[in-house]
Amino acid sequence: MDTLGVGIGWRSEIDITVERLPGVDFVEIVAENLNPDRLPESVTILRERGLPVLPHAVSLSVGGAEPVDMKRVEHLAKLADVLDAPLAASDHVCFVRAGGLDSGHLMPVPRTREALDVLVANVKTVQANLNVPFALENIAALLEWPDAELTEAQFLGELTERTGCLLLVDVANMWANARNLNQDPVKLLDELPLERLAYVHVAGGEEHNGVYHDTHTHPVLPEVLDVLSELVKRTKPPGVLLERDGDYPSDDDLAAELQAIRDRL
Repeated sequence: MDTLGVGIGWRSEIDITVERLPGVDFVEIVAENLNPDRLPESVTILRERGLPVLPHAVSLSVGGAEPVDMKRVEHLAKLADVLDAPLAASDHVCFVRAGGLDSGHLMPVPRTREALDVLVANVKTVQANLNVPFALENIAALLEWPDAELTEAQFLGELTERTGCLLLVDVANMWANARNLNQDPVKLLDELPLERLAYVHVAGGEEHNGVYHDTHTHPVLPEVLDVLSELVKRTKPPGVLLERDGDYPSDDDLAAELQAIRDRL
């Protein structure tokens, strides 16, 4: 497994910031925001410096009951090829479309055998069209579907076993689910197949009226970094990436968040 180090999500609003931030070992881009035929100059500069650039999709809807949209798969595949992505391309264990409607959110997949079969089939379709490994990320959810037949660890474990996919573990999403769904992130880490770990996401959020929101627009909480520390006790992650999607702070604040991640590693 390649070692990535500590990275940050590249966004057009902070392109120059990302270029000059100290201690950035790799970046991740949102696949839907880039045209593989016309990469932003900043992304090209980072690649010329030798920084790995990984494509991260948000719209494949591999957990949906409908077949995956092959145009979206082909876009991700072409982007991974153009970027020469060294480790993986990724999306989420979720669905975003059903019955011709787009939710605008990452929706949790029911943890049933039937839903797992659909997810596995869709993931295999994506893998057949990628030239790099495919990684799936655990999401933050505000609800759980009733009548679950598998725990989250069992569900993700069987997914990796049946498809050979990798896991993109988001410790901020684990913390969100701990707060909102009364889940135990440490128990989940104990039971996940961490030998399939691609890399890790860290992000900020905020609590309102007893509900924790995974906003990506607030500082990373120490409690989220505590979950990262628990993960590090169990395995050495190939890479850890800071996500920020709005209300961008100063360069110094972002650098401090990256350093806080390094300290936990």
